[in-house]
Amino acid sequence: MPIGVILAFVAYASFSMGDALIKAIGPGFTVFEIAFFTTSFSIIPLALTNRHERWREMFKMTHPWLVQLRCLTAICGTALIMYAFTHIHFAETYAIAFTTPIFVTLLSVLILKEHVTPLRWVLLLVGFAGVLLVVRPGFRELGLGHLAAFASTLVGAVTTVILRHIAPTEKRVTLVGVLVVYSVLFNGTMMLPSFVWPSWEQFGILALCGAFGGCGGLLLIAATKVTPANMLAPVQYSQLIWGIVLGAAFYHEYPDALAIGGLFVVLGAGLMNVLSTKTKIRWKPRVFFYRSGL
Repeated sequence: MPIGVILAFVAYASFSMGDALIKAIGPGFTVFEIAFFTTSFSIIPLALTNRHERWREMFKMTHPWLVQLRCLTAICGTALIMYAFTHIHFAETYAIAFTTPIFVTLLSVLILKEHVTPLRWVLLLVGFAGVLLVVRPGFRELGLGHLAAFASTLVGAVTTVILRHIAPTEKRVTLVGVLVVYSVLFNGTMMLPSFVWPSWEQFGILALCGAFGGCGGLLLIAATKVTPANMLAPVQYSQLIWGIVLGAAFYHEYPDALAIGGLFVVLGAGLMNVLSTKTKIRWKPRVFFYRSGL
């Protein structure tokens, strides 16, 4: 197995561990406070390893308005997915989150004029059918957490399409730094009315959440340097397995047979979709635009 694939598996395991900690600590804090601390800590690993770009140049942008819009949608997506993690089952959140490629594809066709083969459309619809098996609207009660998760996929799709357009011409320090600055300012302001001082234990968990995310991002960067991106993209779907394992191990969330079947439908359709595309995949570390895609 290529070393890059191994690094990618570890990266997505790291992301999933951070997500699991967010679920654990979520009931005691607002999503804004969680996002404030995890974003602040997630930038530390990159700051310690960034040697090629100057942070003071982050606001020298080629597409300033699109960069601002991408920050807005990414911050909204973060709040929505964190709310979902703290209010519905872990595996369900992942299943819904993986419908993002459907909306990315729709927007890519409408806005970027990308060509999508009939096979990819079929696979996207099959993946969505798998999500319906997991969630089963009309047959079970859906809460605000489910709505937040679905909303995060829409917002994440917009973020991804913008990123695809601006990534080739913007510096990494711009894509990373501007988002982190805005996220800290926005979440720091929004958390003040309901701010709760974390205990030392909770503070440690928040720091660990950010560290998992930051290290996962660096591992993905390292993976792309030694292995083609098209070989790494399918690894992201390993998070569906992590969703089942971590949800059962730590939160006693046990999907029924129909839900597990739906998760594997999502997994299979997603893998086939990624492997069938010949479009070059541009990779950026997920942690810096949480749940926004590739």
